[in-house]
Amino acid sequence: QVQLVESGGGSVQAGGSLRLSCTASGFTFGHYAIAWFRQTPGREREGVSCINSRDGSTYYGDSVKGRFTICRDTAKDTMYLQMNSLKPDDTAVYHCAALYSLSDHTYCLAGEYDAWGRGTQVTVSS
Repeated sequence: QVQLVESGGGSVQAGGSLRLSCTASGFTFGHYAIAWFRQTPGREREGVSCINSRDGSTYYGDSVKGRFTICRDTAKDTMYLQMNSLKPDDTAVYHCAALYSLSDHTYCLAGEYDAWGRGTQVTVSS
């Protein structure tokens, strides 16, 4: 059974940093494309950052480029999202997601993923 559990969310002032973690279980982590999405009430899930399973290519949403970094530790079945220079607009529930794929395509649309964590709240105050 595929399971994803996020941690590391919290409240921080603008300009601060947080590191989110997503620990996976029940599947071979290295065979999956993984991603971080975020959602605020009334809005669709937004692709924050994604990484494919084959060559580690990454994608970042325009609003987070240069501030966020995604990485994975296959040995620990964990992926991370380092978030720096946080802004109030980054306030959202952050979800990690996984999709079985051995492709070099970097998937970053919410509808492409079929395994999701419950999310962790990130709140950035001005």
